[in-house]
Amino acid sequence: MTEKNPTRRDLMKPVHLLGWSFAAAVFAGFVTAMAMGAFTDAGGDIVANAWRVSAIVAGVTFIVVVLSLALLLLAVDPREVTKERDTGVLLPEKKDDETE
Repeated sequence: MTEKNPTRRDLMKPVHLLGWSFAAAVFAGFVTAMAMGAFTDAGGDIVANAWRVSAIVAGVTFIVVVLSLALLLLAVDPREVTKERDTGVLLPEKKDDETE
């Protein structure tokens, strides 16, 4: 059997990317709604404003997480995922004759 190197799509499928982003957006929206008093009897205007702001925060969070994860995936070379590394991914490769 030949060992196949993973592709970028195999590393993080688009459904997973959107799923993580949606989960982060729901969490951020829920925390914002709770912090602004959306679940209280403070009045119609305050509750409506809390839900409006939480929807905006959730949308911004969704976009930021999608872009961040996508940019982080671009930093990884799929052919080097299976290699063992002792240093950081973005650090330059050291030659054998170089010392620390």
